[in-house]
Amino acid sequence: MNNKLVLHLIAFVIVVIWGSTLVSSKVLLEIYHMREEEIFFARMVIAYIAIWFISPKQLFSNTKRDEFMMFLLGVTGGSLYFLAENFALPLTTANNVAFIVAVSPLVTVLLAIMFNREMHMTQNLAIGSIMALIGVALVVFLGKGESEGITFSPIGDLLALLATFSFGLYCLLLKKLGDRYSSEFITRKVFGYGMLTTLPLFIFRPWQFPLNAFFENPSILFNILFLGLVASFLCFFLWSVVTKKLGACATANYIYVSPVATIIVSWLVLGEKMTLMGWIGSALILSGVVLANKDIEE
Repeated sequence: MNNKLVLHLIAFVIVVIWGSTLVSSKVLLEIYHMREEEIFFARMVIAYIAIWFISPKQLFSNTKRDEFMMFLLGVTGGSLYFLAENFALPLTTANNVAFIVAVSPLVTVLLAIMFNREMHMTQNLAIGSIMALIGVALVVFLGKGESEGITFSPIGDLLALLATFSFGLYCLLLKKLGDRYSSEFITRKVFGYGMLTTLPLFIFRPWQFPLNAFFENPSILFNILFLGLVASFLCFFLWSVVTKKLGACATANYIYVSPVATIIVSWLVLGEKMTLMGWIGSALILSGVVLANKDIEE
């Protein structure tokens, strides 16, 4: 019981860190004008180097089928998820993207029910998911007192939905491979294929950010190391461990917490306003996640 509590706590902390990466990304994007794909690729390179020192030096999976699934992990949890989410932002509102992507735990559960006959929707899971979704809506649309509201931008919203399904598939594949390979090996493959499948983008949008800036500016170095070593290397590795132990659906439910982390960190660090509805939404999300996780067994 204590071990499970620790695993749930780790999942919570990981998502809080992922939610807080907004601050580092905003610094690199808005102050130093580093492009989104440059940030992602730099993160993956740093994370891959770090994971190499603790990962088995086995280059490939045991079978071609497993290697293909590792490739899918790198795409669904890395390049496709990241690119779909970021290319959606100019085409729709940030609130729409945040809300749609935060629905990924529900997508994970629905996909798991589709592919696992022994799993079914329980009352606690349904009520908890609905509570969390309402909470996400309150946090995203009313948490900062912004009047942006809900708008419909088909292409942008579809890209955000693609990112949502992508991460849902990632969680399910992660659980399936976790029974046969170590978390270190899986995480290294995710970073490797995430990097490789991002490279073609630089053919159309060549790298522009000066590499010497990483060593000459402490702020740039700190933020990219935080994103690479903490948010990518450490968090992706621990996410693999937790998913293996708790299951894909139980772990994915913590993604609901991400908007809460984002809005609270923005409030603390960037001075952005946090409204009463934001606090109420946060409480609904946390309560919903606890309730939904009661009946999840994989």
